[in-house]
Parts: sequence; structure tokens; C-alpha cells
Amino acid sequence: MKEILKGYSAKEKGWLIREGTFIEEDNKIGIKLETGHNVVIREKCVIGDNVRIWANAVIDYGCTIGNNVKIHCNCYVGQFTTIDDDVFFAPGVVTLNDLHPGCKYSASCMHGPTIEQGVQIGGNSTILPHVKIGRGSLIGGGSVITKDIPPNSVAYGNPARVIASVFGLRCKTGLTNKPYSEDSWYP
Repeated sequence: MKEILKGYSAKEKGWLIREGTFIEEDNKIGIKLETGHNVVIREKCVIGDNVRIWANAVIDYGCTIGNNVKIHCNCYVGQFTTIDDDVFFAPGVVTLNDLHPGCKYSASCMHGPTIEQGVQIGGNSTILPHVKIGRGSLIGGGSVITKDIPPNSVAYGNPARVIASVFGLRCKTGLTNKPYSEDSWYP
């Protein structure tokens, strides 16, 4: 475990790093990082405070992850992806970064998607390069995001389409009338 965290003061930062996790040097990581087993965090990432990355997830190099982010099991965050504060990735979410794999110029235009604050992404969704998912949006499980999604949208499908506003959703369980109101949704 000491070799994995070489160059980091895990105890002082309040990290909980589980067995099999590998964190490259040359990252900037905030307080209270928590990982599941077998997480890989590549180099040149900036990761905020209170981030949870669960089992078998990979954060590739050059990513930026905000505060209070939860990345569930078996997720792949491709190089140069930006994830803002308060984002949730359900199991199996994948972000991609290469518009033209195999092209001799692909490295010049390589860039992951931008996931804005408060976005929640359902399991086994794939987000293509250069796409922006607007603040507070909900993405249904199994979706393929091929183009930008406006803020506070509900989108799903392959390719994902905007179906509604999060503010128009109603709770089917009866626990609340509006699960996402403009007053209670992300700041």
C-alpha cells in the first residue's frame, strides 16, 4: 500500500484507499478521496474533495474531477474528460475522447466530454468526445450521448434525445410530487 501512495500523505488527507488501487504520481487530489478495490488513477489528473471512485474504475490521464463526485463501479473516464461538482456516474459509464481513432492527427483533437455540475448519468451509458452535458441533467441508463445536452434536461436512448425538463418530472412512488424543483436542485 505504501508504494501505491508514494508521494501522497493519505492519512493526512483523510483518504480511504482500498486494496488493489493504483494512483500514479503527478496528480493533484483533494481531501477525503475514497476508492473501491482495483481503481486506477492515471497521471496529470486534478481531483477535488469528497470524491468516491468505486471498484474497477479507471480515471485516465489529464482528467479534471470536481468536488462531491461519485463514480460507481466499472466506469472508464477517458483522457481529458472534465467532470464538475456533484456529478454521479452509475455503474459502467464510459467517456470517450478520440473523434478519429487511428488517424495520424487524432492526438491533436483529442478531448473528452464535459459533464457540468449536478449531472446524473445512468448505468452503461457512453458519452462521446467533445460533448457537453448541461448542468443538472439526467441521462437514462444505456444511453449513447452523441451531441450536447442542454441544462436541466432528461435525455435517454441511442442516440440520446432530450425528452423533458427535470423540473417536469413527477415521483411515481408518491414520496414527493416534484423530485427536482428549481428551489432544491443543484445550486
